[in-house]
Amino acid sequence: MSDLSPNTIGGRVRTLREEIGMSLGELETLSGVSKSYIWNLENKEQHQRPSGETLYALAKALGTTMSDLLGRQLLSAEATQIEPSLQAYADEAGLSDGDVRMLASIKFRGGSPQTSERWAFIYNAIKASKQFD
Repeated sequence: MSDLSPNTIGGRVRTLREEIGMSLGELETLSGVSKSYIWNLENKEQHQRPSGETLYALAKALGTTMSDLLGRQLLSAEATQIEPSLQAYADEAGLSDGDVRMLASIKFRGGSPQTSERWAFIYNAIKASKQFD
């Protein structure tokens, strides 16, 4: 075991990996990042910082966020204002708060839809696209 601080990216990777009982080999398989790279990241103080792509792969495999691995607070977007036409559609359709927030973040051709009918069209298109996931 290394003396690498748990306040480094490698230290946080190792701590999370060990907390969930995952071996280096399992993390390699799930992330696509080589076992030797992960070992070096976890154990060598002078190891260079991983790329965003590598950090994302490790975070996804560990079931966490890139922000957690970086030791940073997750930045959240400002609250989006709910257009009256969206609120009308949401009330009519019984949408969840999460769906309303998701729709409120959509900009189409430079702005938000202005009618309940347009919101319904967009929401139904998104629901229909779920089959492609």
